[in-house]
Amino acid sequence: MRKNGFFSLLYHAIFIGFIIAPLVVVMLVSFTSQGFISMPFAEGFSLRWFRAILDSTEIIRAFWFSLWLGLASAAIATLLAVPGALALTRYKFPGRGALMAFFMSPLMIPHVVLGVAFLRFFTTINVTGSFIWLAATHVIVIIPYALRLVLSSATGLDRDAEWAALSLGASRLTAFRRVVLPLIVPGVAGGWMLAFIQSFDELTMTVFVATPGTTTLPVAMYNQIAQTIDPLVAAVATVLIVGTLAVMVIMDRLVGLDRVLIGKN
Repeated sequence: MRKNGFFSLLYHAIFIGFIIAPLVVVMLVSFTSQGFISMPFAEGFSLRWFRAILDSTEIIRAFWFSLWLGLASAAIATLLAVPGALALTRYKFPGRGALMAFFMSPLMIPHVVLGVAFLRFFTTINVTGSFIWLAATHVIVIIPYALRLVLSSATGLDRDAEWAALSLGASRLTAFRRVVLPLIVPGVAGGWMLAFIQSFDELTMTVFVATPGTTTLPVAMYNQIAQTIDPLVAAVATVLIVGTLAVMVIMDRLVGLDRVLIGKN
C-alpha cells in the first residue's frame, strides 16, 4: 500500500486545521469573563457564560422545542422515505424520474424562497404558530436527506430472502419487518440522523415561519446575536459541539459510524 508523502500529510493537516479553527475560536470565546466577544487569555478563563445559559429561559425553552421538533420531523421524514425508497428501487413505472426529482427538489430550492413561500401559505390559511405545520415544513426540507441514505441501502437489495419468507407463509408486513428492514437498517438509521441534524440546525427557512411560541434554538441564537454582543451564543455553540462529539463517540462505540453513515456491515 502506498503511503502518503510529507506534502500530502501537510496539505491534509492544513485543510483539517482550516476546518477546525473556527470551532476552536468559538469555544475559546465562550470561556471569556468579559461582557463582549473577546479571547480569554488576558483576563483568564471563566464559566460565566455557561452559567448564563441556565439562567436564559428563552434559550432553554428553544432547545427543548428544537429537540422535539427535530425528533418528530426526522421520524416522519424517515417513515415516508422508507416506502418511497423501496418503491423507487424495486419498480420501474412512468414518471419514476420525475417523482425522484420531486422528492429531491427541496435541495435545489433556496431555503429563503421556501421560507417566504411557507410564510405566505400559512398566512393565507391562518395557521401560523402551529407546531404541526412547522414540523410539516421541516419534513419537506429534510426528507431528501433521509431518502438518499435509504435509497443507498435499498438499491441492489437481494430479494431472495424476502421471497423465501413470503413462500413460507409470512405476510408482506412480517416479511418487511423481519427480513427487509434489518437489511436496510444502516441506511434508515443514517437517514434519520442526517434528517434530525438538518431539522435541529435549520435557520434560514424557519426564521420566516417561526413565531414567539415556536422559536427554535437556531432562531433564538440568531435573535441573541442581532440584539446583543455578549458571548452567550458562543457558550451555547460550545455545548452543542461537545454534545455532538459525545453522541458521535457513543454511537461509534455502540454501533459504528461507518455502519450508520455509509451502510458498511
